[in-house]
Amino acid sequence: MIFSAPVYIEGNNLLVPAGIAIRKKDIDHLLSWGYASVTTEGDLVKTEPVAEKTAAEISGPAEAAATAPGFSGETKKKSAGNLLSLTDVQENKGAYRSYIDLIERLDTVFSNIGSGISVEPRTVDNLTSRLLQAVWDDRDHIIGFILGGEVTGHVLAKSSVNTAILSAMIAMELKFTHHKVMHVVTGALLHDVGMLRLPKEITDKSGGLSDAEVQRMQAHPLYTYKIITKELLYPEDVGLVALQHHERWDGEGYPRRISGTDIDMGARIVSVADAFEAMVSEKPYRNSMMGYQAMKNLLSDNLRRFDPEVVKAFIKTMGIYPIGSIILLNNGSIARVAEVQGDAPLRPKIRILIDEFGKLYKQDEGDLIDLLTEKSLFIARALDPKEVMKKK
Repeated sequence: MIFSAPVYIEGNNLLVPAGIAIRKKDIDHLLSWGYASVTTEGDLVKTEPVAEKTAAEISGPAEAAATAPGFSGETKKKSAGNLLSLTDVQENKGAYRSYIDLIERLDTVFSNIGSGISVEPRTVDNLTSRLLQAVWDDRDHIIGFILGGEVTGHVLAKSSVNTAILSAMIAMELKFTHHKVMHVVTGALLHDVGMLRLPKEITDKSGGLSDAEVQRMQAHPLYTYKIITKELLYPEDVGLVALQHHERWDGEGYPRRISGTDIDMGARIVSVADAFEAMVSEKPYRNSMMGYQAMKNLLSDNLRRFDPEVVKAFIKTMGIYPIGSIILLNNGSIARVAEVQGDAPLRPKIRILIDEFGKLYKQDEGDLIDLLTEKSLFIARALDPKEVMKKK
């Protein structure tokens, strides 16, 4: 159904803008979160099936920010370089240094494996322990680094560290024992190490792959499994996390086309974390996607790729608007999501970056607002920092 005015949840929380279809799966998600109704002041204008529009087709987030009350051209120029870029989160130097150190150390491990140099399992175990400590100590900052995407180089190591961080969060949300969390995180750190056994002309190719190249690419979980269990001598539990992370809930994955609960639980977790990481990270063949849109893509899976319970746990720990996301409020303010509220994924705690009068705040100086208690405020849309920066 399409209406002539925006459709809201809870009376003031935007579900879809005017002219955009409400789909059945949108309603299914709302029902699963306990919402019983939506409201609109518009008239029904269309009920026939329509193609889903992208955010860019509706209206670019940069244009939305540029036309928001209090968001003047001068403010854009000032803010684009420091507030809408997530590099300012690096002020927490301990967390940032820990994050970079994890990537550099894992890159060394990968370089040694790729060169045929023996790697001791305790080296990887040490990385797993360091990563879990970083998540416990500075979870919010670490998520900001993942979404910021401003760490360049060490592509495979960075992707693996990011996937392992997200996997750890899901495993903790699912109340895994510490021993099981360690296995999942270790498998996540190593889940793509088999890519090192593929030719560079395949792994670095920016265009489409041939059928033969696709078959070679889809063999990497088997290479990974052998490296983990035969070279690093990890137990089967760790190997299965990597071997099965490309299997799908509907049985259409690879390498063995298993489905549902036959897929190892750790692999189901890494599958979700890996997919989200891939969407928010720039690749040779496409640009990165902002966290909100990536989360919407996971929500629209409909039992195809992912275990729905794992997706639910991921949303509960990350929120619909992940920590670090830049958002536009209904009063024209620009803010960053500061804290996710698991039972209310659409109403996080936010930190004001630019208020409704155009005043620019430095890191952590803007008001911290709880959208659960400030009912007059709601998120109008997520903004892509990179798109806003292009307008400076």
